[in-house]
Amino acid sequence: MTRALLTEGRSWEALRAGFRWRIPARFNVAEACCESHARAEPGRLALIDMSGSGEVRRWTYGELKSASDRLANAFRARGLRPGETVAVLLPQGPAVLIAHFAAMKLGAVVLPLFTLFGPDALAYRLSDAKARIVVTDGESLEKLDAIRGDLPDLAEVYCIDPAAAPVRDLWEDIAAASEGLEPAVTAADDPAVLIYTSGTTGAPKGVLHAHRFLLGHLPNVELSQGFFPKPGAVGWTPADWAWIGGLMDMAMPCLYYGVPLVSRRMRKFDPDEAFRLIRDTRATNLFLPPTALKLMRGAAVPEGLVLRAVSSGGESLGAEMLDWGRSALGAPINEIYGQTECNLVVCSAEGLFPTRPGTMGRAVPGAEVAVIDAAGMPVAAGEIGEIAVKRGHPVMFLEYLGKPEATAAKFVGDWMKTGDLGTMDGGGYLTYVARDDDIISSAGYRIGPSEIENCLTGHPDVVMAACVGVPDPVRGEVVKAFVTLREGAVWDGLEAALIERVKARVSPHVAPRWVERRESLPMTATGKILRRELRWR
Repeated sequence: MTRALLTEGRSWEALRAGFRWRIPARFNVAEACCESHARAEPGRLALIDMSGSGEVRRWTYGELKSASDRLANAFRARGLRPGETVAVLLPQGPAVLIAHFAAMKLGAVVLPLFTLFGPDALAYRLSDAKARIVVTDGESLEKLDAIRGDLPDLAEVYCIDPAAAPVRDLWEDIAAASEGLEPAVTAADDPAVLIYTSGTTGAPKGVLHAHRFLLGHLPNVELSQGFFPKPGAVGWTPADWAWIGGLMDMAMPCLYYGVPLVSRRMRKFDPDEAFRLIRDTRATNLFLPPTALKLMRGAAVPEGLVLRAVSSGGESLGAEMLDWGRSALGAPINEIYGQTECNLVVCSAEGLFPTRPGTMGRAVPGAEVAVIDAAGMPVAAGEIGEIAVKRGHPVMFLEYLGKPEATAAKFVGDWMKTGDLGTMDGGGYLTYVARDDDIISSAGYRIGPSEIENCLTGHPDVVMAACVGVPDPVRGEVVKAFVTLREGAVWDGLEAALIERVKARVSPHVAPRWVERRESLPMTATGKILRRELRWR
């Protein structure tokens, strides 16, 4: 079956002019990405799982349907109700998809969580989301055990590895549950996925998305992946499926289109291993964060690649990287742009319109993007303003969970503000200029300073802390922290201890590379730290 929203052979202008959203009243991500294929072709290949020790396990749509139906029945038997939250704390693998689909079939909300999150980061998100069920693995159980007493809403923990009671064995419960399932009927606007921001201005916020947001991603995926899908397509990304980039820029669109998806857990990205995987699975379409591309550029490219297109987002790649993609990979690298609240609204599409290095591309069909001033009015071509997306796009979030004032502040009139400054030229090409807040962009991750600062000031010797991004040739930016200490504190050895504290309690990917001791930090008259001044010093 074909599900493409855009037709190849038409010009960019014709595609934009003729595009109209057709969002059905009833829609469910699990139905679209699993059930429909299982009914039509139960033996169709859905997942090539390479996360085992040297083993490859192929999952069909029929097998994913059966397992997720059974798990949904197990969840229902444990009391899960529509609208409640199921957290998935797992690396790439079949259990992630099975848990997502099981929850969605019951009308529940899925909360993907990064496995490198420490107990503080997990406790905040699980508590704020009022998660009722967590699905995880043996490695993360210890972190959950340490915080479970602080999570009164958490009723059940499922583990994919053999574990002692009171944790439930995911695979045993799936095997024991009945297969027949009457799924919940969901509207396209019903909540489906909850993904937390990086906490750029205060604590992380839960971004609540409706089932329709899957459809909102598709025009960008189709164009940035070369009129995806084409026969023989195979998709892969090293990006963790807990992030919107890994989950929605590649994983779910592949399943929606019936394209085999590769899963492979990489504890640390290895460019040589990545190239072997791409060659051995005959992957054709990739989403690769900029850091992965930079590391792969320094590795030997094997023969036998069959790549068709690569998408990448998070920072500008530059002409040299784009040229390397064409010559070494034999495929275009198309830049994409969006954020957790409103993902994939801008892209480059080599072959459809000229790529202009340094720009992010143009607004995709169905998306109205502008550069606006503080009053919400579009600025003149070439003038710097805030990048904004007009209301009505199905990829746009429903709300910040439990934060109506923050949700309202995200908009000015009909425009959703991204917080990113940029320019737009007369041809509609968008160029990213700077952040309008203190976000740190490192290796494709958007890192907010507040959560790191809170962790640092939790140390008994730290009085104040501030974090900024500093340039890095591979990651774009890395985190640098500044601290003031209590009187009498000993600095010797404290820097290493603070870095390890953030790694353990929040996540290694946000840990500062350096911590600098200061006698004082620059402040505004109202007592707010001027991180921008620290970045300049």
